[in-house]
Amino acid sequence: MDHFTLRNGVMHAEDVPLPRIADEVGTPVYVYSRATLERHARVFREALIDVPDKLIAFAVKSNPNLAVLKVLGKQGMGADVVSVGEMRRALAAGIAPDMIVFSGVGKTAAEMVAALDAGIGQFNIESEEEGLELAELAAARGMTAQCALRINPDVDAGTHDKISTGKADNKFGVPISQAGQIFGKLAGLPGVALRGVAVHIGSQLADLAPLETAFGKLGTLVTALRGAGHTITHVDLGGGLGVPYRVGEVLPEPAEYGAMVARVTKDWGVKLIFEPGRVIAGNAGVLLTRVVRVKRGINDPFVIVDAAMNDLARPALYGAYHHFEAVEPTAARMTANIVGPICETGDTFAMGRECDALVAGELAVFRTAGAYGATMASSYNSRGFVAEVLVDGDKFAIVADRIAASAIMDAERVPEWLA
Repeated sequence: MDHFTLRNGVMHAEDVPLPRIADEVGTPVYVYSRATLERHARVFREALIDVPDKLIAFAVKSNPNLAVLKVLGKQGMGADVVSVGEMRRALAAGIAPDMIVFSGVGKTAAEMVAALDAGIGQFNIESEEEGLELAELAAARGMTAQCALRINPDVDAGTHDKISTGKADNKFGVPISQAGQIFGKLAGLPGVALRGVAVHIGSQLADLAPLETAFGKLGTLVTALRGAGHTITHVDLGGGLGVPYRVGEVLPEPAEYGAMVARVTKDWGVKLIFEPGRVIAGNAGVLLTRVVRVKRGINDPFVIVDAAMNDLARPALYGAYHHFEAVEPTAARMTANIVGPICETGDTFAMGRECDALVAGELAVFRTAGAYGATMASSYNSRGFVAEVLVDGDKFAIVADRIAASAIMDAERVPEWLA
């Protein structure tokens, strides 16, 4: 459920008509709903009611906007970060350091030192080499880093190859066959307190079976590690729960996920960490765009909108589907190719898509754009960066300015020897 609905024939975000935002802020623009973010956070938390000891750490990479993080922090969420920049965003949004988990396969020494100094709650170590480096850095500072070892369980999540992270040939974590040996080596080092294990097998999962398989392997590993004399107090189960992008699409509900987790982990006796991202933010945002013109095609017409692949990269990167609809729909329909203005054939949102009939100047939205939307934007074709807006009831605020191409150019320099 979200709070983007038609009222008197006009799409609203909560109580704000989208044409008002387009008129005052311009297009393209991301529009987020506070009520939807809060609802999704509450539903996820309630789904885990039978998990007694837990931390829900929002995956900042899915939507790092400070206002979004502030909303979710007020809902009791921590933060899963994969860079020092994301960590600083979480801290700036008021999320407590001990509720921050630092994941990511390529943490630099500078990032690890910054996270140590910030006092974050947990490092998810992705390799033996990373663990050795972190231990040395922490010990040199007279500190002890709280850590979990990320395991690659070699489980196919059944999702897109570009967002699969749990197969043997993916770059993340240590092979489960080597986990006991690596854990034993790192656990004895000064500078690290290796207190548990972590797993994350992918994103946009449409089936709970791969997750249950991975969690089962993790439970067996926890038993083996305890049998070897190690103390295991924390297990990070990652994120990955999918959301419906298509009308009528049915995916596992958070309640189903929570019931599975409670059943699989009931005897583990650990604090569980969760890293939801898309399932919280995905349907809490839309990309609002205006039709530039409709161009005749050989087969279907091209609806050219002012949003482009630099604003919403997922269709170009993954062939991803985003539902497209008019802000003020009529009964008329059309079959069209929906494209942006960038000089790339890849700047195509849909081909041969049945959608609301649109003409130049009318507004439309790409749905389910609250996750992996603005965060992946670029300035390709010197287009500048898209603006972001947060709606709260009958009011809204710009929560990320539109950065003009000229402002980006102002940061560039021509050396004297080219003058």
